[in-house]
Amino acid sequence: MRDFKEAPEADKKIQPSSVTAPTDGRPLLSEANAAFVRRFASMNVAGRDAQNRPALARGLGIRVTPDRRTLTVFLSETHSSRVLKCLRENGAIALAVTRPKTHETLQFKGQVRVIGPLSDEDRLEMMAYQESFVAELEQLGYPPEFTRQLLAGSECAVAVVFEPTAMFDQTPGAKAGEKLGAKP
Repeated sequence: MRDFKEAPEADKKIQPSSVTAPTDGRPLLSEANAAFVRRFASMNVAGRDAQNRPALARGLGIRVTPDRRTLTVFLSETHSSRVLKCLRENGAIALAVTRPKTHETLQFKGQVRVIGPLSDEDRLEMMAYQESFVAELEQLGYPPEFTRQLLAGSECAVAVVFEPTAMFDQTPGAKAGEKLGAKP
């Protein structure tokens, strides 16, 4: 695979993670990884409840901080209510990002820091991502109306800010599941 605010009152339950991010000063994501997740990809966000039952929702876009240490994934409040409840309860998050044309996939695990409203910058990033995803699926024969329906709920989206603590290559093949480390 290529190298790729304050929390609302309801979010006060989020607990710190027992998993730690790289300690050598390098971000987990390389510049190529950051570029890969920002456009053209399908995004699925997972959480789990106290009984370890999974919940899954479609991501509506993502923002990567300039230092590549923090990801902000956008979720529909109405379409992702179960996942958001899980994330608010324990903060454990997994994000799978897949490029439909190639099936290249990165998976991130981490700890939620904040769940809150979208900033103007978030809204612009979400719109740019969604247009790129519509174009990606159109090249595969899916009409834009179909893809826009997959991305429904943007008008009530929230920002889920998390620090990835682990990254895995989940591209189908012999290296699927391989843990990836920090790269320059």
